[in-house]
Amino acid sequence: MFVRTASERDLETIKALLAETWHATYDAIYGVERVDAITAEWHSLASLKARLARPSSEFLVADDGKKIAGMAFAAATGDGKVLVLHQLYVRPGNQRAGIGRMLLDEVEQSFPEARTMRVEVEEANAQALAFYAASGFIRAGETANCGAEQSGIPALIFEKKLG
Repeated sequence: MFVRTASERDLETIKALLAETWHATYDAIYGVERVDAITAEWHSLASLKARLARPSSEFLVADDGKKIAGMAFAAATGDGKVLVLHQLYVRPGNQRAGIGRMLLDEVEQSFPEARTMRVEVEEANAQALAFYAASGFIRAGETANCGAEQSGIPALIFEKKLG
């Protein structure tokens, strides 16, 4: 498994990976219909394509040459000191194999000027909470609108010091 920068040809596969992962993770929390609606909006091809072109960002995939097993998207704030990890997902069948750690490491290395990495995590997502805690993140706050303005999805905010 290796980590590389995503390209436009990966977007259909990434979209499918996100739908699969979101349903496996969030159906029990939000219900199938709400997960369908969220993934249709947040993980549309247009939304994913816009991330590819976003300045001061990195869009990565974990690839074994046959399939994409994970993805991550992060962007630096204006001054580059704070890095926001917007997405890090690994296919359910590939979890607990070190892929998430590989993606997280590559994100960190892609932004050497960053001093803090921030991520929002759904409080009921115990697996993600454990992953980020084991990766050195500590709770720094909470938000009522995870992922998007007016999403209505509460989340915990975690931060990790870098450098």
